[in-house]
Amino acid sequence: MSRTSSHDGSRRPRALITGPTAGIGHSFAVQLAERGHDLVLVARDEQRLGQVADDLRTRFGVEVEVLPADLADREQLHRVELRLQDRSAPVDLLVNNAGFGLKGRFLDNDVDAETAMLDVLVTAVMRLMHAALGPMVERGGGEILNVSSVASFLPRGSYSAAKAYVNKLGEWAAAEYGPQGVTVTTLCPGFVRTEFHERMDVSQESAPDFLWLDADDLVRTALADLAKGKVFSIPSARYKVITGAARLVPGGLLQRLQGLGRK
Repeated sequence: MSRTSSHDGSRRPRALITGPTAGIGHSFAVQLAERGHDLVLVARDEQRLGQVADDLRTRFGVEVEVLPADLADREQLHRVELRLQDRSAPVDLLVNNAGFGLKGRFLDNDVDAETAMLDVLVTAVMRLMHAALGPMVERGGGEILNVSSVASFLPRGSYSAAKAYVNKLGEWAAAEYGPQGVTVTTLCPGFVRTEFHERMDVSQESAPDFLWLDADDLVRTALADLAKGKVFSIPSARYKVITGAARLVPGGLLQRLQGLGRK
């Protein structure tokens, strides 16, 4: 797919996607299948996972494996790690997309819920990257796309902190393993019209209409940026401006923006 694609030409490239049953993850699954990728789909909802897999097989004629797993559960996460380490059926592209959000402020949330969020957004991303990188470095090529957030540039509690970790990990890995043929791109979307905010009971009126993005357009841009070997993919001019300004605006002023996306 990109300048570092590692498959040998005798088979289709294979992508493993976490959180592919809705929203950004589903768009990744559709667009990659449309481009001829075989898929490994990872999600908690086994029934919905099977429905998505059947649809993609029918529409695009690709092979689709389903791997039900709750990434907050270490044993289930380990099964996904083992799949990424399988040299007999290598994964050429890892899309770390699984989401987890909490609407409340830090002290309003149960600490176990906060821990589960970090398990999905930080621990799972790190462990799956570690599992994928070994075989990719051995083959001299591969791709990893981590889904972070514009929130990573803003002071917005533990979610923001978790996504900031994803940014730094991806930025470092891109520099460390790029010379060995592995492309690592970190996608930083803003507000996207998906089920993510609905599951958190957050209204789309919680942020101005111009801030909302279309998931398909977002993924199309992310895949183009991955193919170009970009370290960060920040969709739309408006979010490029926001992330650029966030590096310059005093933290106190940024704190006043925390209400966006909570109603």
